[in-house]
Amino acid sequence: MAEIPGTPADGNVGVWLAPAIADTTKPKLTELSAGTVVDISCYLTSDGYTTSLDQQVVTDERLCSVETFEQPGRVSRSLDVIYVDNTNSPNATTANKAKDTLVPGSVHYVIVRRGKAFDTPLAVGDKVTVTPIKAGEYNDMPPEANSMLKTGQKLFITERTQSNVAIVA
Repeated sequence: MAEIPGTPADGNVGVWLAPAIADTTKPKLTELSAGTVVDISCYLTSDGYTTSLDQQVVTDERLCSVETFEQPGRVSRSLDVIYVDNTNSPNATTANKAKDTLVPGSVHYVIVRRGKAFDTPLAVGDKVTVTPIKAGEYNDMPPEANSMLKTGQKLFITERTQSNVAIVA
């Protein structure tokens, strides 16, 4: 068997918060590079971007068959984040963008690009995932030895997530 290359995850995932996107199936580069877009890639902990998907099963039983078949049913997605929290520190006003942006009840579009260095600017043709969210309540994580102070939040998905869509001009 030929060796199949893989793309390392470390450093190759970027996450941004955009305040508005007109068409989530065709996000425009201008929307994703506007001054109001916040890059939270380096605030998130290595385990701090957790997605899940649950797809229900529609049972398809037929009188003429001795087998039970299935069809895809409803989909439920969820998204939780954990990020570095610099509240009350010397960096509170200059390096707390994740917490300052994800105010409980605020509405955003989470943009995720995988496979390119996080600090490579977004470009036309890049494939991204666009998830419309409403931020949940802050959950200050318990302090740990040899660790940073962190906050966790559930991000409520409010509309359909668009996966693997290309950024357009």
